[in-house]
Amino acid sequence: MQRLLTTATLVGLLVATAAAFAITERLKLTKSAVYGTVISTRVSPTCGCVYRRATIFFKLRRPDDITVTVLNARGQDVALLAAQHYPRGPVTLTWNGRDDSNRRVRDGTYRVRIHLTGQHQTIEFPNRIQLDTKPPQVLSVEKNRDVFSPDQDHQADYVRITYTLSKPAHLAVYLGDTRVLYSHVAAKGSIQWFGNGPNGALKPGTYTLNVGAVDLSGNSTPVADRARVRVEIRYIRLANAKIVTRAGRPFVIGVSTDAKSYSWSLGRRKGKSSSHVLRLRAPTTRGRYTLTVSERGHVSRAAVFVR
Repeated sequence: MQRLLTTATLVGLLVATAAAFAITERLKLTKSAVYGTVISTRVSPTCGCVYRRATIFFKLRRPDDITVTVLNARGQDVALLAAQHYPRGPVTLTWNGRDDSNRRVRDGTYRVRIHLTGQHQTIEFPNRIQLDTKPPQVLSVEKNRDVFSPDQDHQADYVRITYTLSKPAHLAVYLGDTRVLYSHVAAKGSIQWFGNGPNGALKPGTYTLNVGAVDLSGNSTPVADRARVRVEIRYIRLANAKIVTRAGRPFVIGVSTDAKSYSWSLGRRKGKSSSHVLRLRAPTTRGRYTLTVSERGHVSRAAVFVR
């Protein structure tokens, strides 16, 4: 009798286990009521950019009355995005970073919850939406040189800007209203400017670069808060535009260049030099002559008056 009871108990346990297994497997095969979810990871309602609204996209397997709500980090309702009947298929909603009273909510992390009335199911998406309205600030900026010559001779071809930002962001460097540099995302680093403007290489002269940043939420450093970097593009330049000397007498003039060597011409004479102080002898005939120095297509001239 005891053996029969034990056998019956064992059979019962096997049947119960098989039934539970069947139910579990059936649940595994049941498809989710919502699928294909894509939710924006960032939003900044003040940026005036593509991130000013968060997009919530998903698909319904069957028509239903749904309620979609934005929750804060504490799980509290913040904004009601939808409360109506939707057919089977895609649903696209947006959130502008405001609550149901149209007040902008605090910076922080938010989530989305959907309730399907007909299926008696509530789903809280794991996706996080980071709301960030604080623009990045430029904490420090330094340049490695004041003067450079972007002539591709590997001698001071660029100016390096080293920076520190208040948070990870793209460094954005502007020349006037045109952005000429845009870095990878980082809180600190360096970037090189080779003297390019909106229309290509710039002419010799002094330029002011405005240095700001754009963070991952599209917030930009205000124009008034951008750092300013003043640099000069100089290829080759004579120290004076006018030289007065006597016939046949030697004279000297400074030459500003980072080139290893340069060419010069005065009257019918020509030559090369690598010195920053050019020493020449004036022509033996009185008159006005032109002294020309050149390097990689860049030229500087001075008038030489021989008396």
